[in-house]
Amino acid sequence: MNLRQAAIGAAAIDSGAIVVFSAIGRASHDEGILGPGGAGLATTASPFLTGAALGWVIARAWRRPCDWRRTGVIVWASTLVGGMALRAVYGQGVQVSFVIVAGTVLAVLLVGWRVASGWIARRRGLKG
Repeated sequence: MNLRQAAIGAAAIDSGAIVVFSAIGRASHDEGILGPGGAGLATTASPFLTGAALGWVIARAWRRPCDWRRTGVIVWASTLVGGMALRAVYGQGVQVSFVIVAGTVLAVLLVGWRVASGWIARRRGLKG
């Protein structure tokens, strides 16, 4: 796998993780996936996806997409801070308990897969 493929895969995993996080959140509040007007999941996920995209630019994630320290932590922090800031701008909830839960879950999802992939690569003797 080359670096371009790794970056595309990492971006897909990050995006998928954020969409899953958003879907679980909506389901836990009995909001349904589509919600009123049919844009529920998109409305919930978009602030976090935007924050993640900003994190990718800040970290230059395409250079080291699977590095949990140089990329994962920055993408996670940007997803959380950017997502919460945009939620506040859009008039969505940003209660302290939600920030704590979101921060924890997003860390597990966005940093966790990178830690796991690095561990697997080291076990197999691969660089990256």
